[in-house]
Amino acid sequence: MKKKIIIGSVLFIGLSMVSILIWKNQNQSIVNQTVNGSAIVSVSVPNELSVLAQRGEGIFLAKCASCHGINAAGKTEIAPPLVHKIYEPSHHGNESFQRAVAMGVRAHHWPFGNMPKVAGVTRAEVSTIITYVRELQRANGID
Repeated sequence: MKKKIIIGSVLFIGLSMVSILIWKNQNQSIVNQTVNGSAIVSVSVPNELSVLAQRGEGIFLAKCASCHGINAAGKTEIAPPLVHKIYEPSHHGNESFQRAVAMGVRAHHWPFGNMPKVAGVTRAEVSTIITYVRELQRANGID
């Protein structure tokens, strides 16, 4: 009888410790996600980008990543991720990206405020950015 109590106690303590560790890690993850400027989503990058998407990536890094983050993962408190179901082609077509860059856009899906227009980016450059974002989206199951 004593053996069963001891084994049960050891198992209970062990499971309690594991539960506490899992709880701490989950809460730390939540804290990490709320630091200003940290990535909002995790993005899987394809092994290879098309040549056009590679050009788009360079322009994205120069003109967009300061707000929308590396690999379009968004930044907490700053701007949304573009690798997100909200921006799938059937909801936000390519022209919506063109218009957002050219004219800015009023906030309507996210609490980040309005997006200002982006000066010094041509329609052709935005097209390469769109190619880059769409390839990232496809690699993350967003079609």
